[in-house]
Amino acid sequence: MQRAKSPRRTPSPAAWLGLTALATLGFQAPAMAQNHGEELTYTGGVGRIINENCVVCHREGGIGPMQFESYEQVQPWAPLMSLRVANREMPPYAYDQHIGIQDLQGDWRLSQEEIDAIVGWAAAGAPLGDADVSVPTPDFPAPDEWTFAAEYGQPDLIVPSSPYDIPATGNDLWSKEFVSTGLTEDRCIKAVQVKPRGDAAAVVHHANSILYLPDENGELQRHAQLTEYAMGKWGEIPGDGVCRTLPAEAMIQWDIHMFPGGVGATAKGEMIKDNVVEIGLWFHEPGYEKQAGVFQQDLQAYQMREGYQNGQFIIPPHGTAMTQGFHSFDHPVRIDSFQPHGHLRMRAASLEIYYPETGRLEQISQISNWSATWHHSHLYDRDAAPLLPAGAVLVIKQWYDNTADNPNNPDPDQWVYDGSRTGDEMSHAWIAVTHLDEERYEQLLAERMQASN
Repeated sequence: MQRAKSPRRTPSPAAWLGLTALATLGFQAPAMAQNHGEELTYTGGVGRIINENCVVCHREGGIGPMQFESYEQVQPWAPLMSLRVANREMPPYAYDQHIGIQDLQGDWRLSQEEIDAIVGWAAAGAPLGDADVSVPTPDFPAPDEWTFAAEYGQPDLIVPSSPYDIPATGNDLWSKEFVSTGLTEDRCIKAVQVKPRGDAAAVVHHANSILYLPDENGELQRHAQLTEYAMGKWGEIPGDGVCRTLPAEAMIQWDIHMFPGGVGATAKGEMIKDNVVEIGLWFHEPGYEKQAGVFQQDLQAYQMREGYQNGQFIIPPHGTAMTQGFHSFDHPVRIDSFQPHGHLRMRAASLEIYYPETGRLEQISQISNWSATWHHSHLYDRDAAPLLPAGAVLVIKQWYDNTADNPNNPDPDQWVYDGSRTGDEMSHAWIAVTHLDEERYEQLLAERMQASN
């Protein structure tokens, strides 16, 4: 999906899923103002950028720590907003520019024109402009609404966890339970979202959901991953032409990790009563998987074991570490999404593809300023998603910083080990893979070649 057509420009939330010091740098009039005749004022164009990109979080009841719904609310924050935007820290979508695939669905990043406009406006003193001009605000859903409701309506199925009280302080907590889906036939998932209710978003570190099916003896056996939620993630859309199956009679095992008090700027630091996490599922019509051209997709955690010491991941005090993993397939595949996962010491991640027949190494994605409070499933545009022949190798790398230079590090004096606690570390990446046959693989390659000519 081209940046100019970013879904964040429309009211549909399906693809959102989601400083004065700079004045000394010799600011030039932004291309946006020059090319489109918009003024460097709030009512002349800058307010539109803020409303379309920031207000979805920075509003009453939103997850942002301040509100940006009017000029009076925005103006005091203009210097800080300028700094964060110029450093590409806001909107919070850590995905490197100019490296690998840049055509992403649901890309939150601002264009350079938009960044220049906000920086220039703040450097000019954040002027209001014509006070008689109103700045329209997109019709965002309620903060506790389902991300994909505007596009798909309410979920076809909602699967809640049992309620738990999360204390204001204490050790990490986990909830593992089985719940029934109640499905009597296989269904293909159109979209899926995991959502903590109410104020629980800052205390739910992650919430994995795993599908189990009964065997011939009635014993539950692990079948597949349903989806994965981690802090800041808005949801997943597998997309048309693929089927991520929710089987009939499946049981869902919740694996919910909660951190008392919360993590990040929106942490309440107080007890959250009756915390519930829900899975919302939207389905394709029955029998979708039998349609021509529909292939199976799955989501898995691909591990990185290179860099472990005697089978364990260890980061010494004031030290750094790197892990990497290698994965290949005996049939052609398409890589549909990439979501690295770690905790507070993780700083960066990358995805590459190695082609053994030619020795070529292709960089696909890089995230150099990763944050544990914003997990994004980077969904590649279908026309840009990597197509891998049989035998090609996924190369996944992640970097960790246990020094005082890492602003997210709670204590650089600690030894850090792999584990499930927030203070431990993990090293894997969630990757959605569509499994192809040779005929479909060759067809997709031919279609791309024709489109490029």
